[in-house]
Amino acid sequence: MADYRINVFLDDEKMKIVETAGLASQVKEIDGKKAIQVPLSEKEQKKLVKGYPDLAFDASNACVLPPDAEKKLLDVIAQMKVIDVMKVAIMKLYNPLAGKEPRSAQR
Repeated sequence: MADYRINVFLDDEKMKIVETAGLASQVKEIDGKKAIQVPLSEKEQKKLVKGYPDLAFDASNACVLPPDAEKKLLDVIAQMKVIDVMKVAIMKLYNPLAGKEPRSAQR
């Protein structure tokens, strides 16, 4: 079982993506809303927090990604047709060099 989860709450458009990927059976109801839960490891969670410092996890170790990151995650889910995609998705979501100045070449 995963240490952490990302909750992706589904509107009609996102639900179509999930259904097209053949993952309708993965849809759960969370707080009265339809959602899928993407599992992630502790290591992946730490990378996400570095990439998204405002990311908040609830008591059940679940979070909701910002809209741009959620779209990237849904794109990976649609391509791979599975929920357990974080090993691939983390490369698209986590940029270790984001916000850092490029190093100048030493002479």
